[in-house]
This record gives sequence, C-alpha cells and structure tokens, in this order.
Amino acid sequence: MHAVGLVTEYNPFHNGHRYHLSQARELTHAEVVVAVMSGNFTQRGEPTLLDKWQRAQAALTNGVDLVVELPIFMAVQPAHRFAAGALELLAALGVDDVVFGAEHPKWDFKQLVAAEQNFTASGFSQYNATFATQFNEQLKDQTGLSLTDPNDILSFGYYKAQINERLPLRLHPIQRRGSQYHDERIEGKIASASAIRQAVLEHGDFKQAVPVQTAQQLQKLQQVPSWDAMYPMLRNQLIQSPVEQLVQIYQMAEGLEYRMKDAAQRNLSFAGFMKAVKTKRYTYAHLLRVYLYTILQLTESQVSDHLKRPYLHVLGFNERGRDYLHSIKKQVELPLLTKIDQNLRDDLLNLDYRAGKLYQTFTPVEQDLKHAPVIVKGVKE
Repeated sequence: MHAVGLVTEYNPFHNGHRYHLSQARELTHAEVVVAVMSGNFTQRGEPTLLDKWQRAQAALTNGVDLVVELPIFMAVQPAHRFAAGALELLAALGVDDVVFGAEHPKWDFKQLVAAEQNFTASGFSQYNATFATQFNEQLKDQTGLSLTDPNDILSFGYYKAQINERLPLRLHPIQRRGSQYHDERIEGKIASASAIRQAVLEHGDFKQAVPVQTAQQLQKLQQVPSWDAMYPMLRNQLIQSPVEQLVQIYQMAEGLEYRMKDAAQRNLSFAGFMKAVKTKRYTYAHLLRVYLYTILQLTESQVSDHLKRPYLHVLGFNERGRDYLHSIKKQVELPLLTKIDQNLRDDLLNLDYRAGKLYQTFTPVEQDLKHAPVIVKGVKE
C-alpha cells in the first residue's frame, strides 16, 4: 500500500490541517495517510490544548488513517532534531512520501542544506544573539536567504535529515494556505493554530476554523493547559534542587541553571520568572523546552539513551490504518507498541510516561499505562 506521511502537532486539529490532508492525498495518490504526531507537549515545550488521544481521534475522524506518537525526546527539540526524529519514524513505517507546508515551497532547500557546510565556527561566537540569529546571518551571506518562518525552518530540517540520514523518502513542500503561523486573529475558515488557541483562551469564537469534533472537544475544556499552571512545580524543583543536580538536566548549559534558580527564588509568577531568565542568547522556545526538561528531570544521559532506542507507539487507526499496520508489521524493525504495560512504563516508555503524568495536571485521563489505541470505524474518503 502506498503511504504518505505527515509530521504534525495538531494543536488543535483545524481546517488548515484538513486541507493539508487532502492536498497530500491528491499530490501523491497515496492509499494511506500516516501521521507522526507530538504527544502532550509541543516542539516549543508548551502543553497542548487537548491530550494526544483527543487529537488522534480528531485526526482519524477527518482523514488520517494511522497516528503514531512522536516521543517526547524527539518532539520537544529544536526544529532540526524534531524533523529528524519524525522522518526516522515515518521511514520505519514504510512511508514513501512526506508532504509538509512551507511559506516558500519553491526554495531549493537542498541548496540551503549544502550551504551550511561552509559555515564557520567563528560565526557562532556571539553571546548577545541567539543561535538562530547567528545561523541566519551566515545563511544569508552564503545564499541571500534567511530562514525566519517556522514552517520554512522545519522544511530545512526535513531536507537536512533526509540527506544526512540517507532516508528513502520523497519530500514534497507545499504552499501553506490561509493565515500566517503566528497570526492571532481568526478571519475565515482557515486560521492559524495560534489564533485558535488565543480564541480558546479568551473565550472567543473559533468554531468556523475547526471541524465539528475539535469544536466539541474544545468546548468541553475545563482548564486551558498553560505554563502558568505548571510554574509552581518548576519553581519548587528549581528551589529544592542543588545546582549540581540541575546542571545534569538536558540542554542546561552556560550557567543557565544559576540564572533559573535565582529567578525562581525571586518570582512568584511565571511571567516574572520568564522576564528574569530571558536574555538575547536564548529564544523563548529554547527556554520553555529547558523548563519542561527540568520539571520532568530529564537528564542528558536519559535523553541520549532513549534517542538510541526509538519506537512506534500507535495512538490510533481506522480500518485502512489497521490493514496498513498488518501489511508492514513483519518489515518494521522498531518496536511497534499498542498498549503500555508496567515493563514498558519503567523502561522504553519511561520518559513519555513521566510526561503523561505531568499532563494529568490538566486531565484525569491516564495518558499511557494500559491505554488502548483509538479506533475509528469506517474510512473517510
């Protein structure tokens, strides 16, 4: 069966995603749509509006055939590592094509990846600028182009992963439709996920921009997941943990542990804490990821170990997705998981399990242990 792969967060699933789905099928003539989707925390380190099971069900109801989780040690990463992890799983699932949105789909992303080989170490020596800023300065010197849009940055990451890992995937960037990534106003039936999240937060009208099921899920939200709600846990962790322990946290570097610990001791609000920690050296996304790693106590050694042991955690499927899994299961080399028992909880799935327990700050639903995949009957054409 010919399969097309999508790399997704679906935070939340909206009409733009449904358009992306239809374009992926039309462009590749695929029989099956496979989505690798972030779990309960986004690439930027933020909690998702809806849990991974709700988002998987919305995806399956609207045209995806199989949803597999992108583990937290791949999902909550800088764009290039996020992209590489997602493509690794799609390749393992036997996907032939990958379709993704870009602001500039006609750019020669392979040429941009090649240009990176000419970058110099001295070009990353500024401590008053983020890595992304310094990267773009060198890229512009080499090519005349800058990667500033999140979708273009991810597109670059997909091509880089494909080339470096020699993945047998055909990549298809397509033009994004509708609102810009960071737009916070809903105008028409296709809006950015940022605009929809803002409308949910402000109790505004978002129904025109999402499918019926997503609207129903969002209307039932009792609490909007946020860093404001998680900050007391982070603050306690920073205050109670010695610096010698904090320095072991994944991506904790350049004395950030001292800055975070001091800010936590002086600020009761998350906004105040963020302001105290932020410098020109770090993006907000980088800091949010480190905050999440800190709450979860994810160490460099734990993440390194798990990156060497990827797996395929199936979140849901319809009849076509089930048939596809059956057809490939003998060829799949990674562990294919449909239900998490205590052994998996304590070993292979431990980091995702811990992330799921943290997400239960916002929901009573068990996120991993003994949770069966979502099954949607019938196939949406």
